[in-house]
Amino acid sequence: MTLAHYLTVASLLFLIGVFGALTRRNIIGILMSIELMFNAANINLAAFERFLHPEGVAGATLALFIMTVAAAEVVVGLALLLAIYRNTDTAYVEDYNLLKG
Repeated sequence: MTLAHYLTVASLLFLIGVFGALTRRNIIGILMSIELMFNAANINLAAFERFLHPEGVAGATLALFIMTVAAAEVVVGLALLLAIYRNTDTAYVEDYNLLKG
C-alpha cells in the first residue's frame, strides 16, 4: 500500500465525519462524527510518519495524544449532554436554546 491509499481512506473518513457533523440532529451523532474526523487526522499522522520517517515515533506519539484529547472531549460532551438532557428531556440540537438572552 502506498501513501495515496492511506490519504484516500483518511480523506473519505474525514468527509464522512464532516457530513455527519453537519447533518445530524442528535448530539451523540455529532460527537461520533467529530471522533471520525479525529481518527482521519490520526491516520494521516501515522501514514506520513511511516513513509517519511520510518524510524521515528513522533507521528505515533502525536496520534496517541490526539486520541487522549478526543476521549476527554467525548467525556465532557457527554457530561454536558446529560446535564442538559435532565432539564429539557431532549437530545436534539435544535431544541437547545439555553444560551439565548
